[in-house]
Amino acid sequence: MSEGVIENAGLVSFAEVEAARARVRSYIPNSPCSQSVAFSERFGCKLYLKLENLLRTGSFKERGACNKLVQLSEKEKERGIIAASAGNHAQAVALYATTFGINAKIVMPEGTPLVKISRTKGFGGEVVLHGTNFDAAFARAMELAEEEGRLFIHPFDDPAIIAGQGTVGLELLEQNPYIDTVIVPIGGGGLASGLAIAIKETNPKVRVIGVEAEVIAGMKASIQAQKVVELPPATTICDGIAVRRVGKQTFATLSRYLDDVVTVSEEEVASAILLLLEQEKMIVEGAAASTIAALTAGKISGIEGRKVCAIISGGNIDVNVISRIIERGLVASGRIVRLDLQLADTPGALAEVLGMIAELRANVLEIHHNRTFADGAPLGMTNVELKLETRGPEHIERLRARMKATGYRILDHL
Repeated sequence: MSEGVIENAGLVSFAEVEAARARVRSYIPNSPCSQSVAFSERFGCKLYLKLENLLRTGSFKERGACNKLVQLSEKEKERGIIAASAGNHAQAVALYATTFGINAKIVMPEGTPLVKISRTKGFGGEVVLHGTNFDAAFARAMELAEEEGRLFIHPFDDPAIIAGQGTVGLELLEQNPYIDTVIVPIGGGGLASGLAIAIKETNPKVRVIGVEAEVIAGMKASIQAQKVVELPPATTICDGIAVRRVGKQTFATLSRYLDDVVTVSEEEVASAILLLLEQEKMIVEGAAASTIAALTAGKISGIEGRKVCAIISGGNIDVNVISRIIERGLVASGRIVRLDLQLADTPGALAEVLGMIAELRANVLEIHHNRTFADGAPLGMTNVELKLETRGPEHIERLRARMKATGYRILDHL
């Protein structure tokens, strides 16, 4: 991977990123790059957050969309455009198509949350729902592009898109020219590619580290294989970076410029979403939280005492899943636990357990006391499932130790 400034013949150039900055700066304000005091203390470095979630559409995607669409000829504009997306790219294309007077059609999977469909329509896009996943929507968009003569706007593997996303890097260096390490989410690779070009061509000593979801790490797999590989479908909290096949251009760019790629688990991302909510009072999507997840999980070394920037790529998280993600984060951080106990089916037995829990300062959230269907319980015994609010892993261990010492049999815990 990266070893200083590298020849990038055939790829997006630094000059193209600079030109993109000149084009989009009158449409897109600089996103803040703020130091997080809490995270700086936690990680032993000066940690800055580049807040792309505060842009109008809620993500970095509008940079690439703006740079692409502002360059279209009048003839291309008259043809109209089409894109496939389940979220951020859809909204960005719709917004700037409306801004530049272009008819835009966006193909989205049928299961796309209503709020994302509504926002895309609100920005002026015509939404077509097709298929059960992004691949089906992408295929339909390509068909419609052919049938209707529309120009297809690729979400990441397009030089103008990559150059537009690279304006994040130029902005960052203006805001904090002495940064040592930049951490960026990777899906298809458009953001990471543009940013890496901007950063490395300005200062090759700055480390650029990518983060992918563990269950669908396409760029890491491709770099290891030294060719673009296609992964099987996977479900992840990081839906914004759940890309089965990275781009050819983005793969070539990141193979040259990227210093490292790390992966994060679903539990690590859920915990990071919760941490950002509690520490920074900020709701972000899973892809954006992946950079913080990599730090909290200790996946990135050599940051002690250094200046580090985490790209917070977007905040478009479905409100219907926020509570589930938060709860998953609470479980991962030891703030919620499930304990399945077997106890005597006698009056007062359950009260004794609840008294012990209260004494240890845990809070009962849910309780299921099952006499009739107590699988595996001997006659005279019953199973009880408890969902408890706790203060961390050590608190959970104290609860378990006390219950075992008292003679209760613990069947299961999460």
